[in-house]
Amino acid sequence: MHNASTKPNLMNTLRNKVQLIGNLGSNPEIKNLDGGKKLAKLNLATNETYKNAKGEKVTETQWHNLIAWGKTADIIEKYLLKGHEVAIEGKLVNNNYTDKEGVKRYTTEIQINELLMLGGKK
Repeated sequence: MHNASTKPNLMNTLRNKVQLIGNLGSNPEIKNLDGGKKLAKLNLATNETYKNAKGEKVTETQWHNLIAWGKTADIIEKYLLKGHEVAIEGKLVNNNYTDKEGVKRYTTEIQINELLMLGGKK
């Protein structure tokens, strides 16, 4: 039986948490912002393999937009390139902006909190 007093703490830590392992689809884009802040933007591909109704092996790729700030962005700038395999832990961040045509656009990115470099390029 679960102790009811531990449930709220567990739920708070899991509220907005994303964990992924994948490969960079391009070299990171690094931006140096006003005030000395550094931003890294990355595209990460994750692959899932399954068998379809005919028994054929199918690999499905999902693409994820990632961002990182500060020291994590410094590490990404120094060490990561297209194809590198990484494990990340972060949170979903939703943003919106108005494009040149006046249309409101919505984006969802994963803000990296923890980064682990795995192996090399695939």
